[in-house]
Amino acid sequence: MPSLFGLHHQAPHERVLIASDEATGLRTLIAVHNTARGPGFGGCRFWAYENDLAALHDAQRLSQGMSYKNALANLPFGGGKAVIVKPKGDFDREALFAAFARAVDSLQGAYITAEDVGTTTADMRVVQRHTAYVSGIPREGAFGGDPSPKTAWGVFVSIQAGAQAVLGRSDLHGLTVAIQGLGAVGWHLAEFLQQAGARLMVADIDPAKTAKAQERFGATVVGVDQILSAPADMLAPCALGASLNAATIPTLQAKLVCGAANNQLALPSDGQLLAERGIAYLPDYLVNAGGIISVAREYRGEGEEQAVMAEVSRIAERVTELLARIKVSGRTPAAEADAWAQSLLVRA
Repeated sequence: MPSLFGLHHQAPHERVLIASDEATGLRTLIAVHNTARGPGFGGCRFWAYENDLAALHDAQRLSQGMSYKNALANLPFGGGKAVIVKPKGDFDREALFAAFARAVDSLQGAYITAEDVGTTTADMRVVQRHTAYVSGIPREGAFGGDPSPKTAWGVFVSIQAGAQAVLGRSDLHGLTVAIQGLGAVGWHLAEFLQQAGARLMVADIDPAKTAKAQERFGATVVGVDQILSAPADMLAPCALGASLNAATIPTLQAKLVCGAANNQLALPSDGQLLAERGIAYLPDYLVNAGGIISVAREYRGEGEEQAVMAEVSRIAERVTELLARIKVSGRTPAAEADAWAQSLLVRA
């Protein structure tokens, strides 16, 4: 059972705000994991959770991942994340996100929000009308907007770096990549991979998306229950978390796992299971940092397209460094990345 104060065997979260608004149906949890490096920064997820404890656990896991992600990306922010429990039945979306914005504003800058699964730039525009602590919004005459292409680019350059180090390939031409999930990030990733000459296998709960991928990229469509075990060189989980677990890991055929989904490992021990199977796992919070780099630069008013893309591209250098580190430490990539990130959770 989840603890109110944080994840098991981990330091407690600094703060978890539970807020509701009867008029709009808002039920939200905002988890601030660690602010040693600065205010907690991470997106807002809008999802139909099984129950309130599942929403709490998701917020806690996601916010810890943001602490690690922001630290490895060398951003002056800590880890935070919000989840909104999707109301049942009809609701006024604009009013709901206005109420969410007021909850964010009540934290007085301890948490800064942006898009995540289920939320859009339009939602963030609503939030912006009620609080300054938001990013991921198109800005006239300045850098900003949807961060999903930057997230996808970071994963793409990480796949390139991983293919070179693990598969001995200088390019992706002819390699097969299985993509689980064709949301905003998964779709952009598919575009980058297809342009690089990779063969694609795709799965999504929306058949219209897979049909479009088949037409646009010549992708092979497989079922959502088959994509993890597909005969591919690389696997890119780009859906929801916990897809890599004791049941699925024994079925994997890919030699490299590198995707955009947060919290891909159901348990920390699953990193060891992957290593025992000889599967190289590039931790999600290392490779999918392109989005937070984008919204962080936007929020600080210091971004422009070319410079931000160059910064996102440097994620590949950290992938190479991680793979060099594990040769010295003997740890799994997941354990080494955790240790590396934890060492950076200190005040400047």
